[in-house]
Amino acid sequence: MEARERYQVIAKELGLAVERVQAAVELMDEGNTIPFIARYRKERTKEMDEEVLRSVEERNRYLIQLGGRKEEVLRLIDDQGKLNDELKARIEAADKLQTVEDLYRPYRPKRKTRASIARERGLAPLAEHMLAAEEPLSVDEAALRFVDSEKGVEDAAAAIQGAMDIIAEDLADDADIRKWVRDYTWKNGILASEAKDGQARTVYEMYYDRREPVRKMPSHRVLAVNRGEREEVLKLSIEVEEEAILRQLEGWFPKKPHPYLKEVAVDSWKRLIFPSVEREIRAKMTEAAEEQAIHIFAENLRKLLLQPPIRGKKVLGVDPAYRTGCKLAVVDDTGRLQHVGVVYPTLSPKQVEEAKQTVRRLIEEYSIDLIAIGNGTASRETESFIAELMREVDRDLYYIMVNEAGASVYSASKLAREEFPDLDVAQRSAVSIARRLQDPLAELVKIEPKAVGVGQYQHDVSQKRLTESLGTVVESAVNHVGVDVNTASAPLLSYVAGVNTTVAKNIIKYREELGRYGDRKQLKKVPRLGAKTFEQCIGFLRVIDGENPLDKTPIHPESYPTVEKLLTELDSRADAIGTPELNERLRRVDITAMASVLDCGVPTLRDIIEALLRPGRDPREELPTPVLRSDVLQLEDLKEGLELKGTVRNVVDFGAFVDIGLKNDGLVHISKMSDKFVKHPMDVVGVGDIVDVWVINVDHDRERVSLSMIPNW
Repeated sequence: MEARERYQVIAKELGLAVERVQAAVELMDEGNTIPFIARYRKERTKEMDEEVLRSVEERNRYLIQLGGRKEEVLRLIDDQGKLNDELKARIEAADKLQTVEDLYRPYRPKRKTRASIARERGLAPLAEHMLAAEEPLSVDEAALRFVDSEKGVEDAAAAIQGAMDIIAEDLADDADIRKWVRDYTWKNGILASEAKDGQARTVYEMYYDRREPVRKMPSHRVLAVNRGEREEVLKLSIEVEEEAILRQLEGWFPKKPHPYLKEVAVDSWKRLIFPSVEREIRAKMTEAAEEQAIHIFAENLRKLLLQPPIRGKKVLGVDPAYRTGCKLAVVDDTGRLQHVGVVYPTLSPKQVEEAKQTVRRLIEEYSIDLIAIGNGTASRETESFIAELMREVDRDLYYIMVNEAGASVYSASKLAREEFPDLDVAQRSAVSIARRLQDPLAELVKIEPKAVGVGQYQHDVSQKRLTESLGTVVESAVNHVGVDVNTASAPLLSYVAGVNTTVAKNIIKYREELGRYGDRKQLKKVPRLGAKTFEQCIGFLRVIDGENPLDKTPIHPESYPTVEKLLTELDSRADAIGTPELNERLRRVDITAMASVLDCGVPTLRDIIEALLRPGRDPREELPTPVLRSDVLQLEDLKEGLELKGTVRNVVDFGAFVDIGLKNDGLVHISKMSDKFVKHPMDVVGVGDIVDVWVINVDHDRERVSLSMIPNW
């Protein structure tokens, strides 16, 4: 497939102009990253955002793969001397890899089959006669001519069976038949799940006798039954009405089928077609379910990473535990570690009192503003202890429950050992919990994305695809926010467009030699950070309080001359950036007219003015901050109809889990999210959202709370 043809196909699929698709692909081929293209090449793509650019990239890669496979299949069939004009045209016109594989199927080398053995025995002419015959009698007579004990054909019945095997395989290999059967099964098939013999009560009990249309089955249930099958608790199968399928198969025969051919259709369906199609349908269901699960995880992760930082606060991080005690970590308002310790607030009264004295002393000595408590084991008891202690402290103090998912992964990592070589694993975890409150993005990038606990069934999906998708989300979030090059860690820098792990480490090493970066140009001296990498990354790297005021903005250095011209037109200078006078002049600019004067694209000038109006802006600060608490909520405090304010911790296919101050998050089912139809919970809420909820039901035995976002539900 030629490049222009690919562009046309992608443009049609995504509803874009061909020229925009061509520009995007050419920019990618030139080695530009998607964040860079989305931010700094808007004129060429007509302002494609990252999501559209990634769709273009994915479809372009698929079409290149499709084209390569077509060429390979055409060559393989031609090498067999079986390529004709009609087959060639069908392969070249195929728009899916599945179609190409269906067309290649009859020519693909096979392991020894019943049909191949029959062909070796010379029974192909009998198969042709069977297809052309009007009645079984002529087939019986013809079969006698193929009896040959030396070839393994002992009698006429064996000859007929061999011929039937050949026809059955040819029928099963027909591309049109396979497509029809696959489509019919997808539209009409039922996935049946049942318990394997002797199963007792398990978490899969709701699937012990369940039937659901394959094309309507929600992704979370597909992944659930797949896991039940892997754990040998469930037995799964696809059920489909055979009558219509057999009629379609019989229509493949050139003449009205006689009993032998009707038997062939049944055999081909049950032995060859259905097992294969069932695998394909199951694979399609699983792939769609995995994509949905990965999409949910990715969107949740994006929201989690972009939660607003709580700046300028001194934080006490608490990693709860019972026997080994609660590990404490004090970090100052810049995230620098000040103190680590351990208390035992869940054991004897004496130790509880000692713990109070220790924590009270830390609060006073380090002027603690916030306490971050991990939500793991013993968190409820620790929360009660902290809430009681706060009532005894004479200062404004709040606490917040922090999702500690992944903290243990980080604390045992090589990075954590390098960062805090003298701390044990639990102490490092307490530091991570505290820092998550101050700057979620900077801390969470240190953790493998799939370990942050905001998905569903993440262990049941393709780990390679999950890792790729989540890595893309982290990259997007980091570049959206921007990175302070003088404070960023190596993991954070490694997600900046164009920067790899080696370059990230080199940036830090050179920073240590300099003391700090004074301007963006100094980054050109970083080893392995070449001209192309500098072009890709520099707009996302900020130098706060540097020599050039523009270095703390997302304005790319390639646009600095344009900024200078703009400031000249406004009778101003760079040192006036951020002042009310300059802001007022910027707001009055006619962007279209000024772009013409400056010989600059309108989108670029719009971004420049936005950056000048709010230099050093953190886009996360526009989002709602977490709910801070000063007292503990008990399950016993909840009554039906009670109104509460909570933070969305996780969004899944069937609803959202909301932190209302209990150990376990409450569930808002999708049916209780709005008085209007909700297609998916993500259409209503996202991770980190602050929502008003009402208590519907409290299950004290299982410590579960059902919530509603609909007043007077």
